Amino acid sequence: MSKHTNHQEQEVQPDKPETEDSQEKPQENPEGAEPDAPEAKIADLEAKLAESNDQLLRKAADFENYRKRMTREKQEITDFANQSLLLDLLPVIDDFERAIKAGETYKDFASFYEGVIMIEKRLSSQLENKWGLKRFDSAGEPFDPNRHEALQVEESKGITEPVVKEDYEKGYLLKDRVIRFAKVKVLMPSESLPSANESAPVAE
Repeated sequence: MSKHTNHQEQEVQPDKPETEDSQEKPQENPEGAEPDAPEAKIADLEAKLAESNDQLLRKAADFENYRKRMTREKQEITDFANQSLLLDLLPVIDDFERAIKAGETYKDFASFYEGVIMIEKRLSSQLENKWGLKRFDSAGEPFDPNRHEALQVEESKGITEPVVKEDYEKGYLLKDRVIRFAKVKVLMPSESLPSANESAPVAE
């Protein structure tokens, strides 16, 4: 019976090396995969970098297109800012053309003169009522350096302050702001003007 037992032990012993091999084999795969891990990470980072660069280039192109569009729209606004005003002036030009043709045909100066006056009144009224452009008269008003430009000065007795005697060119307001000074002749009090006998100061 001992012989039979020894025979069974001899038959079982060859199986042990196979069991040890089967336990060692699963550990070989992770060791073989480790060299590939850094390369995979690098490839993944390169792909993400390329995607980020592509998105950046797209955004830069979109911004450049937006900038060009805004520049073009701004230029169009500047070019056509006065379109409405110019459209209002066209009928006035038409009136002048009709008046000139009528003057050539009928040679009636009185009618031509009245027609020109009517055109001027129509234009002034339209500019004032719609655009806020108002012409102001200065004759007889106290001289105001914020509204008047003195082209000529004349001595006058009986006044105590400078007074506008004559308009050479009318001044204009745009919504209460002076946009063109009136060119005027000014009367000055006699005592405010230097006399001819007074000598000019000597420059040091």
